[in-house]
Amino acid sequence: MNQQHYKLLDIAHLVKGELSGQEDFIVTGLASLDAANESQISFVNGHKYLSQASVSNAGILIITSDLQQELPQFKQFIIVDNPYLAFAQLTHAFEIKDTRLGIEDTAKIHSSAVIADTAYIGHYAVIGENCVIGDGTRIQSHVKIDRGVEIGKNCFIDSHATITGFSKIGNHVRIHANTVIGGEGFGFAPYQGKWHRIAQLGSVKIGNHVRIGSNCSIDRGALDDTILADGVVIDNLVQIAHNVHIGENTAIAANTGIAGSTVIGKNCVLAGACGISGHLKITDNVTLTGMSMVTKNILDPGVHSSGTGSFESKQWRKMVVGLRQLADVPLTKLVKRLDHIQTQIESIESTLKMRK
Repeated sequence: MNQQHYKLLDIAHLVKGELSGQEDFIVTGLASLDAANESQISFVNGHKYLSQASVSNAGILIITSDLQQELPQFKQFIIVDNPYLAFAQLTHAFEIKDTRLGIEDTAKIHSSAVIADTAYIGHYAVIGENCVIGDGTRIQSHVKIDRGVEIGKNCFIDSHATITGFSKIGNHVRIHANTVIGGEGFGFAPYQGKWHRIAQLGSVKIGNHVRIGSNCSIDRGALDDTILADGVVIDNLVQIAHNVHIGENTAIAANTGIAGSTVIGKNCVLAGACGISGHLKITDNVTLTGMSMVTKNILDPGVHSSGTGSFESKQWRKMVVGLRQLADVPLTKLVKRLDHIQTQIESIESTLKMRK
């Protein structure tokens, strides 16, 4: 493994930070506050990490100017406005990069496919007819790129991924292992007790700087395309059905399922295990907390929840009993009770005023 080393001044320049320390100090890597040694950098992302930072062996801390004053025992800092962002930027500097080029001899490439000279095609990959693979794109082993698929520049397609359905992939896209892009959507017409398959005629279009985790399924559209706009990031084990449209810079966490023809806006966050019914619209800047179930349109930005957090088991049982009892009471009876309570309150208030 080729370990990268940098001078501290170069690190500060990379993150556009202010250096407080020895310019020629050699930095050997990044590490957590707990694990860092004297030649490594860690970061302090808020007041709650100050106690942890105070006992860290890190040689350099990435920190804000106000938090720096809280750690006088440290001698070397890189001062930035956003330590977490600076840390994210530095991970790319220390990442071990694969620089292989060309096509491995076990790969199968159709004669009509267009492969850029700077691309890499791994062992046992299969590239179908009329495919296009852009500059700097890396196709790992055992990947299947079906006919008519186009992949842009500087993409990464991990092992055992399948891209089919005439999908179009933008630039700087990462698709991780075992994910299927452009598979057949779940479309059937019920008639006389049977399900009649609907051939999926649309495709998948993925914008630039999109990241898709492992074991995801993104289905091609039935007629119109399934679309992931620029900057979308998707965790592992996510299902996106046919004709779904996901807006720019939306993030989707693991085990989320989105049913067909739903439109999700820009800058949304879908936490883990959310379920979205089909043919819905979710506006921009919506956050769904974990295990939320969405069954109607969300037209107002903000945080929305429906999942119930865990309770101690006895308390949970009592709550369920209470809900069942509440469900057994007719709504008209509840309204009458509330009206009666309100009348009593008004009567008490009137009596108190008269006594004054």
